[in-house]
Amino acid sequence: MKVEVYDDIACPWCRLGTHQFHRAVAAAGAETDVELVHRPYQLMPDAPEDPRPLMDTVVEMFGPEQAEAMLTQMTRLGASEGIEYRFDRAIAVNTFTAHRLRWLALHQHGAAMQAALTTALFDAYFRDGVNIADHTQLTELAEQVGLDGGRVRDCLTSEEGHAEVREQVTAARRYGVTTVPRFVFDNGDLIVGVTSAEALGDALRKASGR
Repeated sequence: MKVEVYDDIACPWCRLGTHQFHRAVAAAGAETDVELVHRPYQLMPDAPEDPRPLMDTVVEMFGPEQAEAMLTQMTRLGASEGIEYRFDRAIAVNTFTAHRLRWLALHQHGAAMQAALTTALFDAYFRDGVNIADHTQLTELAEQVGLDGGRVRDCLTSEEGHAEVREQVTAARRYGVTTVPRFVFDNGDLIVGVTSAEALGDALRKASGR
């Protein structure tokens, strides 16, 4: 069974939702039966290429009090699921290059490699304070999950995957995707936004006809 998820590396809810999805698959004992394919979405497609502290961006968008409340809640929710959010370290930057790297992983190695890379990118962004637009740091992450560093460097320094990812991002908007994560199951069912491992497990069982 193939499940598609529209997500952005800079989305903390996408980090949580993807984690819950893998938990649901493991609980169902369906690791060899379910393929999760990540489709690109950008919350801020016009975000600058120059990195800056994520906290500064969130405070500008919501004000200091609301920003602190939101991030504290997200940190606590993540901890309850075994996810470490370190928003004090996180670096805001345009995610398009990271999406190109995920495209390469899927195109060359398949969904399992793309899923492993996506988890590494989420942890790099939300836990480790990595600039996920930096080619050197992206190459190191890719090598850690088994991608060939030379191949990654060649891709990132060229226009490879640029048109394909741009079209997919545009198509997501055209399809009406405005909230992520957005899980699309084989039977056409959708789960959008905040969810749980239990709800995702129910959707998996329904889509598989169990």
